[in-house]
Amino acid sequence: MKKILVVDDSALMRRVLCDIINSDSGFHVEDRAVNGLEALDLLSRKTYDAVVLDVNMPQMNGLELLKELHDRKIAARVMMASTDTREGAKITLDALELGALDFIHKPNNAMDCRGDEFKTKMLSILTTVAESRVPSFRSKVYTAEDVKASKKMLELVGKHTSTVMGNKVVAIASSTGGPKALQSVIPRLPRNLNAPVVIVQHMPAGFTASLAERLNTLSEIEVKEAAEGDAVESGKVYIAKGGKHLNVVCSGGRHVIHYSDEPSREGVKPCANYMYESLRDSRYDQVVCVVMTGMGADGTQGIRNLKLKKKIQVIAQEESTCAVYGMPKSVVKAGVADQIIPLEQVAQEIIMNVGVK
Repeated sequence: MKKILVVDDSALMRRVLCDIINSDSGFHVEDRAVNGLEALDLLSRKTYDAVVLDVNMPQMNGLELLKELHDRKIAARVMMASTDTREGAKITLDALELGALDFIHKPNNAMDCRGDEFKTKMLSILTTVAESRVPSFRSKVYTAEDVKASKKMLELVGKHTSTVMGNKVVAIASSTGGPKALQSVIPRLPRNLNAPVVIVQHMPAGFTASLAERLNTLSEIEVKEAAEGDAVESGKVYIAKGGKHLNVVCSGGRHVIHYSDEPSREGVKPCANYMYESLRDSRYDQVVCVVMTGMGADGTQGIRNLKLKKKIQVIAQEESTCAVYGMPKSVVKAGVADQIIPLEQVAQEIIMNVGVK
């Protein structure tokens, strides 16, 4: 059984969460902590398969604990479990940036956690986290050194650009570990990228706008949460809204964003398969498909279907740089990946495939 540490200052919430976790024969709550200080002491001495971590706690809160773990280089697979607040999206992104792998929002009332829907979702996310790669301690932000490296790369690409022909689009799919992985890719793209970028990142409604805002502040290229009817333009990045399926369709002689409300597919909404399949009828000469870290197989079937009608280039993130080697592994096993590269090289390969203006 996988050993779990539960960290929450509410005795009732701890008991409810522990009951849910222990109800699965694959898990056992090994220890409990009432705040970050207790958890830090335990994590300094013991190893767990996963940590379920609250945010708001006395003495040391969840974000402060993640910072301490990072500074002390104590590796832990962390799943955030906090009540939904107005600042919930920002706090969650902070936690993911600091090394948390995924999150779930608890109902404000502990007893509401006993419902089947919450229980099923929590155990599913916990399974993913417990099977994830332990986070590394690489820099969590886009640094000045990254900027210098990007400029050198662009000089090389400038010489190569004349050989890049055609009207292209970049379509990225990511899930668990994706928000942090995207932070290693999008800020490295130049504002004069000669293609639009559309992204499906598995997140609930209300979180993708915050993700887009954060990436936009870090990036040269413009990043936004895609809105219904947005014209898809080169040199811009469009992130699918949580809870809707993003499609790129032709309308009035241009490509625009259209959302659809089909049921979840591959257990997710938005689903990258819909995004890829919508590009079958586009006017792009080539689609550069990028499949990054995440559990499951979303993206594979959509890419297979897209390949029947379009010229595509498929880039899969290399296993050792993935938080979860699920989605990239699926496209590799399906035989549709053209390149398998580390996360740090994804931006470079995107630029080399589509060029700059």
